[in-house]
Amino acid sequence: MKRKLLFGAFGASTAIAVLSSPALAQDDPTAADVQAVLDNIWLFIAGILVFLMQAGFGLVEAGLTRAKNIGNIMTKNMADMCVGAIAFWAVGYGIAYGGGGTLFFGGDSFFLRGFEDGAFDGGNSGYTPFFFQVVFAAAAVTIASGAMAERTKISGYLIFSVVMTAVIYPVVVYSFWSGNGLLNNISIGDAVFSDFAGSTIVHSTGGWAALMGAYFLGPRLGRYDMNGKARAMPGHNIGYAVIGVFILWFGWFGFNAGSELAADSVVIRAGVTTLLSAAAGGITAGAVIWAKTKKLDVAMTGNGILAGLVSITAGTGALTPFGSVITGMIGGVIVVFSVLFFDRIRIDDPVGAVSVHGVVGVWGTLAIGLFARWDDAFLGRENAGLFYGGDASQLLVQAIGVVIVAAWVLSTTGALFFLLRTLGLLRVPEQIEIEGLDVHEHGAPGYGPTTLYGTGTPTAPTVAPEAASQPIVETTPAPAG
Repeated sequence: MKRKLLFGAFGASTAIAVLSSPALAQDDPTAADVQAVLDNIWLFIAGILVFLMQAGFGLVEAGLTRAKNIGNIMTKNMADMCVGAIAFWAVGYGIAYGGGGTLFFGGDSFFLRGFEDGAFDGGNSGYTPFFFQVVFAAAAVTIASGAMAERTKISGYLIFSVVMTAVIYPVVVYSFWSGNGLLNNISIGDAVFSDFAGSTIVHSTGGWAALMGAYFLGPRLGRYDMNGKARAMPGHNIGYAVIGVFILWFGWFGFNAGSELAADSVVIRAGVTTLLSAAAGGITAGAVIWAKTKKLDVAMTGNGILAGLVSITAGTGALTPFGSVITGMIGGVIVVFSVLFFDRIRIDDPVGAVSVHGVVGVWGTLAIGLFARWDDAFLGRENAGLFYGGDASQLLVQAIGVVIVAAWVLSTTGALFFLLRTLGLLRVPEQIEIEGLDVHEHGAPGYGPTTLYGTGTPTAPTVAPEAASQPIVETTPAPAG
């Protein structure tokens, strides 16, 4: 596949300057040398964009939940990056991409052994792929944070974060992306499982973990009335949520386009399809909820944008702009009905993470079997989705991959959360949930005592335990707007 440089004359001259530096001195750098530097620089920049998504996740989750838990939510998002980076460095990266292992996990590269010099070897530096992949691992675990918000013990959540980034997620990556795993070459005829940037491998992995977390935690106090009907528990700051959506959208250009792992023409294609699918998802989700409620719900529209992004993540390098719009539109519709469905079956997901990432991640993966249009100009493949002249084999192989990932993640995270619940490490006591996790789990309210609990009250109010069985009257500010 021919690679087209993205950075023009300025980028090429910069790369030559880098190659000519004392640290990378070479005589007469070749086009391949320049391309290698550009590939590494682009992948590093893309990783930085994905890193910023952690702030977006935090703002979306904080905005759609109550003020008394904002410190806890931000702590979990920081912990996912801190704990996740160390766990992935020590163990996860070796399992995900190490050689010399089994059909199910890698057997070397733990603690990045073998990459000490970080030098370019005609391709990527040893450090570059690690940097890009570690932020993906942190994103996968953070997806579950929103579904588990407002009632999870921080100790139990930290254990989950470690296990997820060290083992559960890396096994999925090794199976499909490493080139060595048992499932790396799942095929039916000429159709090979494809997930360009991780609709299933990253997002559904996080979504299924979120589902198990929400299931074993149970609903928040007051979420359902005596008849089992869901009651609204509005977030405290819709502005945070919208800003978070935009940060995620911005970071997603690195998430999708960076997954090409090179600076070439596919990067631009991925950027365009990412933009269009997100916009289409926001439009359709907003339209559907408006038709159902006669109100243009801001949070649901934001989730529609995120659904459009998840929808295109698998096929961002293989779909045409038209195909990306259709895929995003369908994702926006799916997310609305999925959120309403989980509400009905008493899966309390405060931010819609299971729907946005788990359910829509499945749709995005299957969409390749319908709308993919590979050709030599892009991915070097000639087969196509069902609507572009292909047969059902691509759709079927996509479905097989979806089922395998779901089975692995649901079983492993289900066992983990069951164990945490049995040990009393999963859910906070009712009194703590009523008063807020910030005070009891972290020592102080996130907004300060005056904002939350009234002038002159330095700590959370005491609420009688029996109040837990009564309808909850919130003491937090009303949501903005």
